[in-house]
Amino acid sequence: MRPTPGVPATVESRPMNILAIETSTERASIALQWQGRISQIELASPPAHSATLLPAIRRLLDEQGAQLRELDRLACGVGPGAFTGVRLACAVTQGLALGAGLAVAAVNSLETLAEQSGAQAAYCALDARMSEIYAAAYRRGETGWEVVHAPCCVAPADLPAPPEGDWVCVGTAFAAYPAAAQRVAGWSPGAPRDLYPTAAGVLRLAQTAPLLDPALLAPLYVRDRVALTIAERLAQGGRA
Repeated sequence: MRPTPGVPATVESRPMNILAIETSTERASIALQWQGRISQIELASPPAHSATLLPAIRRLLDEQGAQLRELDRLACGVGPGAFTGVRLACAVTQGLALGAGLAVAAVNSLETLAEQSGAQAAYCALDARMSEIYAAAYRRGETGWEVVHAPCCVAPADLPAPPEGDWVCVGTAFAAYPAAAQRVAGWSPGAPRDLYPTAAGVLRLAQTAPLLDPALLAPLYVRDRVALTIAERLAQGGRA
C-alpha cells in the first residue's frame, strides 16, 4: 500500500522501489532502488540533459526489469541549482508521476549534499553562477537533517557563519570561488570537498521525505534572477 501524499513516509516491511532524478548542476544523474538494489546512471553533458534524461530513465528501468507503475514513489532534487536543471527535474518527475499514479518526494539539493557528506554537521555550498553561491547548513538529528541556516544566495565572501563547532564543508562553490574557501577556513577541520548532489543521495532522503501530489511539485528558487544585464557582464569583464 502506497503512503498518502502530504504525510511523512513510514518504514515499510520491504525496501521501497523509488526512481530519483537530480539535474540541479551540470553533473546530472538518475538512480533506481528496485527490489533492494540501487543503480545509478550519470548523464554526460553535452548533449543537454533535456535530450538524454527520458531515454536514460527508460534504459535504467529496462535494465532492472522495472515498470513505473510498480514503483512506490518518484523523487527529484528541486534545487536550489541551475534554473533550467531544476525545472527539468520537476517537469519530468511530475509528468511521469501523473501518468503512473504515483506520489512524489521533493528533495532539497543542498540537503542532498549534507546526506552525501557522511558528516554530523555539514555546510553545503553550490556555485550559483553570476559570482554568487547557494548555501545552507545542516546538523544530523534523531529524525533526519535539521536546518541550521536555511538555503540562501550570497556573494562568496558573505557566506553566513554557522554556530561554533566542526563543520564539514562540501559543494562546488569552494573550488569555484577562492573567497568562499577562505571564508570557511576556520569552520572546518579539513579542506572543503568538491561535491555534487547525486540522484543516489536524493534517493536516500526520499525514503522518509513527506510525499506530495505531483501537481504541487515545484522548483525551489532561492534566487529568481537568472541572468546578468549586458552592463553587468561588461563590468565583470565579460562580453555583451
